Amino acid sequence: MVIYGAMRIALPALTLLLTATPALAQGLTVERLPRERFDVAPPSERVSGEPGRMTVRVTDCPAVPAAPLRRRIVDLAVQEWAFFGFQVVDQSAPRPAPRLSRGAGGARGGRRGFRWLDPGESARVAPSIAGYWTVTPEGSWILDDQNEAWNGPGGVGVRWRNPWSAAFISWVMCEAGLGERSRFARAVAHHVYIDQAIRARNGGEAEAAYVARDVGEAAIEPGDLLCSARRPGYDTLAERQRQMGEGARTHCDVVVKVDEAGGRIFVVGGNVRGVVSLKMLPTSGSAAPPGMFAHLELRDGSLGADLLDDSATIGALGCVLEGDAGLRRTLARVVPGATTRRC
Repeated sequence: MVIYGAMRIALPALTLLLTATPALAQGLTVERLPRERFDVAPPSERVSGEPGRMTVRVTDCPAVPAAPLRRRIVDLAVQEWAFFGFQVVDQSAPRPAPRLSRGAGGARGGRRGFRWLDPGESARVAPSIAGYWTVTPEGSWILDDQNEAWNGPGGVGVRWRNPWSAAFISWVMCEAGLGERSRFARAVAHHVYIDQAIRARNGGEAEAAYVARDVGEAAIEPGDLLCSARRPGYDTLAERQRQMGEGARTHCDVVVKVDEAGGRIFVVGGNVRGVVSLKMLPTSGSAAPPGMFAHLELRDGSLGADLLDDSATIGALGCVLEGDAGLRRTLARVVPGATTRRC
């Protein structure tokens, strides 16, 4: 597994402003697009207060103008990836054996290259992660629980007590226009909406936006979700179906690009190495990558295999790529077309 150094760029009102942060080596901050360019409220606007005293302000999902659902889902995921620093995790090549290392804070074991965010970066992204939680039924008590952690000896630099990857997916779907739970069962655990998609496959949940497919059963497109399971581990939908309604350690990511020629699928997910990351996964044609047990197919028209390269955020990078060699190298393997653009 290879992690490419994240470069951070600020784009307020499309005026490119470089601001250094101590979070990661060579880090620069990436602000979200202005509302006139991409009409979505930042998740941080859903909460108020500082870490330790943060409270929920907004729980509802917005009314979204009619637009291709796939397009908006991908644009939302990509913008959050940029805000967290364009981190890329390459799982498309054979993985080296994991090695234990001592983390920056002492004798913490883990895979080489893993570091938790420093306090400054934790403070920057805390309102956004808190905003993801607000769209879930349990958001308020989870935020209260995190306030206790922030008020402890670790301060704002502590990790989130509760994994937030499902909250991230739920926020994306909320902002994409899937506000009704009959369309997407927003939850703090992925298995809740996976089960909804399985019921849709079985003839129920007629309004559900996603229907579950077995790996390789249908072509994968941007806007779809790919899901894996750890405890218990599943290889097929049938295995999950026998445990419908029971808790399970699962994880899903949003597909943003299918590169059939290169044998890769690009997905964006939350809480991947502590941030919103883009993962490059190996694939054969449009089949799901190894390790995935569920492909949640979006019930929406096809828009092609690549919605990443022409997403709102990538399109707004403008001439930053000419002046920032580090960011250009980071994106070259993911969005090669963007690296050839000129001001």
